[in-house]
Amino acid sequence: MTLLALGINHKTAPVALREKVTFSPDSMEAALTNLLEQPSVSGGVVLSTCNRTEIYLSVDEQNNQRDQLIDWLCRYHNINPQELMSSLYWHQDNEAVSHLMRVASGLDSLVLGEPQILGQVKKAFAQSQTYRSLSRELERLFQKSFSVAKRVRTETDIGANAVSVAFAACTLARQIFESLSRLNILLVGAGETIELVARHLNEHGVKHMMIANRTRERARVLAQEVNAEVITLPEIDSRLAEADIVISSTASPLPIIGKGMVERALKARRNRPMLLVDIAVPRDIEADVEKLSNVYLYTVDDLEAIIEHNLAQRQVAAQKAESIVVQESGHFMEWLRAQSAVNTIREYREQAEEIRAAMAAKAVALIQQGHDPEEVINQMSQQLTNRLIHSPTKSLQQAAGDGDTGRLTLLRDSLGLEHH
Repeated sequence: MTLLALGINHKTAPVALREKVTFSPDSMEAALTNLLEQPSVSGGVVLSTCNRTEIYLSVDEQNNQRDQLIDWLCRYHNINPQELMSSLYWHQDNEAVSHLMRVASGLDSLVLGEPQILGQVKKAFAQSQTYRSLSRELERLFQKSFSVAKRVRTETDIGANAVSVAFAACTLARQIFESLSRLNILLVGAGETIELVARHLNEHGVKHMMIANRTRERARVLAQEVNAEVITLPEIDSRLAEADIVISSTASPLPIIGKGMVERALKARRNRPMLLVDIAVPRDIEADVEKLSNVYLYTVDDLEAIIEHNLAQRQVAAQKAESIVVQESGHFMEWLRAQSAVNTIREYREQAEEIRAAMAAKAVALIQQGHDPEEVINQMSQQLTNRLIHSPTKSLQQAAGDGDTGRLTLLRDSLGLEHH
């Protein structure tokens, strides 16, 4: 049994090519069914995300396997193989095992150490379980990869430091304020970055959020998800004093929050401190706001410095994570090799049992026909011995004839013979 990984990702191909080989959730059952119909394929898992499409397989190795599987992928998506060849990668056995463990642990992601990929790998595994496309070896591999990802998260700081603007903004807020749960937070904008910020804050127990946007409708869906209040941009002036933290990211060409507006809010707050995080380009908050007392203003450049530092920290953690993957992939390959021995032992036992059963049946028949039992037993035991030693004897003669002392020694050990 051989394990394979065939794939394309953000490192090897642009999005225009990656999108041509994605598998939608609706097509997954048909894809897996079709994949298992291919020669020698006994199990398969398809991982398809915006950054990668990968196929993990257990197969009985045969000639031209790589070409056959690439041909299947191209035929399935109706794409010319020449378009894909330079962007595809191919891993076998230990390399395939290590690759999946690295993917599940976030070591192969666009953002080093990001945790979302583990959920996507688990989803791909669950789909294969549902559609019964898993082999025993693949099931064990994926379960092992999940435990490796957990170990990487537990034993390293791969996910401890913010490496996205949204996450960095939330991390900054948690560093300045001891607890976010009792604070009032104003989010300005309703784009993708603010969506991520709102979800991060919600996960950290923030109970009082306002989302200010040019149109209420755009912000309403997000507000319902995180239990926030929706206000319009003109309402910011009258509501700013309520905000302990302001995080802003709009596409406005001009500042939305000016120095005068913040001064009025501070007066109403009796100079209780405010944290303002401006992650918009052009900036949403006037630069002069930084001159005010009890105001902490951070821009996207400040956050980028935090992110750069944290990425360096993740690189250090990644080195330790890589050593965990090397160790765990080695353990898995030991198990996989042991399975081939188990299968061989089982086949050998089954073969011996078939010979024994045939000899026993023949002996019973002869005795029932009136033959002397003692004579039958001697005859059958001799025939049984000859049948059982036939193949080992041929192998010993072949090794001796070839002058292969290593193989001869191995065969003697296997047969329990003493060395002379």
